[in-house]
Formats: sequence, structure tokens, C-alpha cells
Amino acid sequence: MQDTGKQVDIARLRADLTAAGVELLSAHCAADRIRLKYSPQDIVAFGERRALQRAIASAEALHNFFS
Repeated sequence: MQDTGKQVDIARLRADLTAAGVELLSAHCAADRIRLKYSPQDIVAFGERRALQRAIASAEALHNFFS
């Protein structure tokens, strides 16, 4: 862990990571439900462009953070 000059509340950090893990699992499940129910072609043709762009941006941000 880097020393940034501030104390880290370890208990809070762990709780936040646990909560984030639950939210990520929920998002993963939602993505699987969509993937199993609709074809990529249907998602592109009928999905709202802005919603798809936000989902892609969120996935990219997560990838960049954890990489």
C-alpha cells in the first residue's frame, strides 16, 4: 500500500470493496441476463444508443482501474 500521507481506514476500505463487489456481481448478472435473452444484433438495433455508450464507458473504466 502506498503511503499518501493520510491514514487509511482499513475497515471502511474493506467494507467499500465488499459493497463494490456485490454491485459488480449484480451488474454481471444483469449483463448475462441480457446476453442470454437478446442477440448482439438486437441490442445494437433496438437498444438506446446513449445507454449502450454509458455501459461501454463504465466497463472500460472498470477495466482501466483494475488493470
